[in-house]
Amino acid sequence: MKTKIKRLFLTLVGVILCSASVGLFQLVAFGVDPFQCFAMGTHIPFSKVLNYGTYYMILSVVFLVADLFLDRHYIGLATFINLFLTGYIVDFSYKILSVNLTDLNMISRILFLLIAIVIMCFGSSMYYTGDLGVSVYDAISLSLADKKLKLKGRVVPFKFIRVVSDLICVIIGFLFGKMPGIGTVITAFFMGPLIDYFNVHIMRPFLHGKNAEEGAGQE
Repeated sequence: MKTKIKRLFLTLVGVILCSASVGLFQLVAFGVDPFQCFAMGTHIPFSKVLNYGTYYMILSVVFLVADLFLDRHYIGLATFINLFLTGYIVDFSYKILSVNLTDLNMISRILFLLIAIVIMCFGSSMYYTGDLGVSVYDAISLSLADKKLKLKGRVVPFKFIRVVSDLICVIIGFLFGKMPGIGTVITAFFMGPLIDYFNVHIMRPFLHGKNAEEGAGQE
């Protein structure tokens, strides 16, 4: 496959895997990632008139408008794949899983939480390596970091901006009735090393061939 086709494949499958993993996170009830916590929480008042997939798409469009005002640099094909597919896949995967995986005990829930983390990290690695744009939520933090915002004369780093934005999402989601949990903490702070492992050992070699370091600079 040519590089562009590989990028599209990585992006599409990555979004699908990340979205499906959220359905599993939701099933085991240990909390979901910060933005999903925000989206699921704010969806509660509208749940009788809008399914989650449709609500997520509408919410993403609102964030997209904000992104267009901040910086269009991070908007790409992946942004729109994420916008149109994520909510519906989360909704679908949760419904399928909840029908087929019932009466989970604590050990099973912990096991499936670990599986969900691995799936999300693997999917995130695919999505990031595809490099065809980022989600509407990710774009806001990245754009704000690019603007070199200052606090007491010092440039605010991206990681601080992201932690604050994640915290705001969790608080809002909680206020609307979506409980955070250990899964929320893990997805916000501790997935980086596993994603990096998948980047180095699987995704980059797939995209660029065995000599990933040389191929990384080629299109």
